[in-house]
Amino acid sequence: MNEFKKLLFIINKYSGKGFQPHVEGRILDACEKNDVECTIEFTKSRGHATELAKNGIGKYDAIIAVGGDGTVNEVAQGLVDSDQPMGIIPKGSGNGLARHLQIPLKLSRSVQTLFKSEIQTMDTFLMNGKLSVNVSGIGFDGHVANLFGKNKKRGFWGYAKLVIREYVRFKEFDTDFMYSNQAHTFKNNFIVAIANSSQYGNNARVSPQASVTDQLLHVARIKKVAFHRGFRFAFLMFTRKLRDNDLYESFTLKDGVITTAQPVAYHIDGEPCGTENEFCIVLKPSSLKILTPLKQNNKSRI
Repeated sequence: MNEFKKLLFIINKYSGKGFQPHVEGRILDACEKNDVECTIEFTKSRGHATELAKNGIGKYDAIIAVGGDGTVNEVAQGLVDSDQPMGIIPKGSGNGLARHLQIPLKLSRSVQTLFKSEIQTMDTFLMNGKLSVNVSGIGFDGHVANLFGKNKKRGFWGYAKLVIREYVRFKEFDTDFMYSNQAHTFKNNFIVAIANSSQYGNNARVSPQASVTDQLLHVARIKKVAFHRGFRFAFLMFTRKLRDNDLYESFTLKDGVITTAQPVAYHIDGEPCGTENEFCIVLKPSSLKILTPLKQNNKSRI
């Protein structure tokens, strides 16, 4: 168990449901109770969390991202390839990486978990030079991310309504995929997800077998699911039972290049990135130190 003396908390006030003034108070109370010197910084703009994290390297026992997957990603950008441990207090809409790491979602529990944690070293990866720590994707999920980023009604139900509306409109696409020194052509893709962890967020496990410590990326290729099969597919995804079938295929790699005939939307850890027709994927094994609940100790890898 870690014995912290100094912690930096980088807070995105507007993650998830918006600003919640009690967050700062809970953090201060927990640090006082555990005799830890606490510094709190609030992000002011996109990219500010990365700057704050970089500036904090070596000055604190750990740097904590307080927000959603986008905030986690920004803090990780500042800390990747360093020896500075990173923690997470999940306050976003999906909280994909936090859920995968089994970090409690309730604020009081997640704050206390920091003081009963251990440091593990996890993988990250680059897509077109952009850092990803969780799940990134090409296709429908990227299309929805681009639209969701502009949607003022965030949260699970806002996301669900957007997905339903856009589902019929989005067309499947073909990809040429080069990996393991072999060329592959995949037809009729709806989503190509590159997973470091198991899930997007909200327990939607697009790659149930994925691990952030296995030094592999898990690619999930999904075809468009007919409405009459949609509930069954969703059930399998949310119960960690997705397996290869006529609609879903998964495989592993360390790096690769995906090309498409026309530009396709994509996202990095849920953050919209516009469209491209070439995607270069590179694994960064054991590149980020992350705090995980102590109960993970001596259990299967995360």
